[in-house]
Amino acid sequence: MDSTKIVLSILEETYIIHKLDQSTNLPEELIECEFYSLSNSQEELSLVCPEQMLIQSENSSPNWKCLKVAGPLDLKLTGILAGLADTLAKAKISIFAVSTFNTDYLLIQKQALKAAKTALISQGYQFK
Repeated sequence: MDSTKIVLSILEETYIIHKLDQSTNLPEELIECEFYSLSNSQEELSLVCPEQMLIQSENSSPNWKCLKVAGPLDLKLTGILAGLADTLAKAKISIFAVSTFNTDYLLIQKQALKAAKTALISQGYQFK
């Protein structure tokens, strides 16, 4: 997909990425968040949520901002996440990617947000 057609927004919250014990009880207010992501595998339980939500975890990484690709995106489209990731990799900016049925989200360390936005705009991505 052509990068000039992709519109991104920056969610207001600052996020934290947790690695949780699989028996962790999650707070009920989690479902009220604008964005959160919970991923489970045999090896781990990972949670992305707003930083101010206090959760005990095995390991965590704070200070992430979240870029949202305007959607919904057709699941048959290819290269959207790859194009964003490639642009940011060339700018030496690491990402934590989350995909949902409708769209993609990229978490970027807060201190790299300005550089990320500059790199993406230079490649034709738009921000609203």
